[in-house]
Formats: sequence, structure tokens, C-alpha cells
Amino acid sequence: MPRRKPPSRVELFEARHSLLRAAEGGDLTWAEGVRGMRRSFGMTQAEFGQAFGLTTRQVSQLETGAANPTVATLERLARPFGLTVGLIPEPSRKEPER
Repeated sequence: MPRRKPPSRVELFEARHSLLRAAEGGDLTWAEGVRGMRRSFGMTQAEFGQAFGLTTRQVSQLETGAANPTVATLERLARPFGLTVGLIPEPSRKEPER
């Protein structure tokens, strides 16, 4: 299997900022968020899983949206980015006018 080229510091920095911008804009599903977090660390699924106490299969399922993670798992993954799990309004819904 060919070796993967590790991302540069600039690529990692850009990946983290892109992830945070998407989170701020509410344009991020939790599956996309997990994938973005892993990529912004420059890790493989196996490395990411080991760092956060997950199996490679669990990471894969999280990234595809096939998993049903607990809030505790999502918060453990989000903590290094200063993010938290919470309820946010859907982008298509607007507050009712008063």
C-alpha cells in the first residue's frame, strides 16, 4: 500500500479554519464534522480512533453518518476544537415574525 503524504502545516491550518467556519454557519452535519476534525489533525481513521478511544470501524461509521453516537462521544471529539454539542436551528427555518 502506498504511503500517504502527510498534510502540510498550512493545509492543517486551513482545514481547521474551514471546519470552524462551517460550524459557525450551521452548515455542518455531525458526520461532516467528524470527518473534518480527523482531516484537520492529518490523521488516518485508525490514528483518529486510537487517539479518541474508538475503533476504525466506529470512525468510519461516524464519518458516513451510519453511526448513532452518544452526546458524550461527540463532545469528546469536539473538545479539542473548542466546540460543543447543542441544538441549532435548521438553516431552512426562520423564526416566526411577531
